Amino acid sequence: QVQLVESGGGLVQAGGSLRLACAASGRTFSSYGMAWFRQAPEKEREFVAAISWSGGSTVYADSVKGRFTIARDNAKNTVYLQMNSLKPEDTAVYYCAIRPDSDYAFARAWEYDYWGQGTQVTVSS
Repeated sequence: QVQLVESGGGLVQAGGSLRLACAASGRTFSSYGMAWFRQAPEKEREFVAAISWSGGSTVYADSVKGRFTIARDNAKNTVYLQMNSLKPEDTAVYYCAIRPDSDYAFARAWEYDYWGQGTQVTVSS
């Protein structure tokens, strides 16, 4: 089994920054892609960013390009999401996910097998 634990969420004013982290533990894999998704109240879960095992490939949703940066530290089994210039529409529960045995950065939720419990990000105007 795999456990994913997100941290770093909170309340921030518009224009501010937050850094989310997601630590994976439990079963190990030779490689895995990692991603962040988010879900706002009464909206469907949407893709935010993804990164390949090597870190050489990253993908971002258009809505966050230029403001968010995804990174990973494989020695710590952790993926990060640096969020700058936050907007009220970024308010959501943010989830991390992993796709085992893969070196790709997928943007679709069904590609991922394991999910965290989520961390709340609230951006006030």
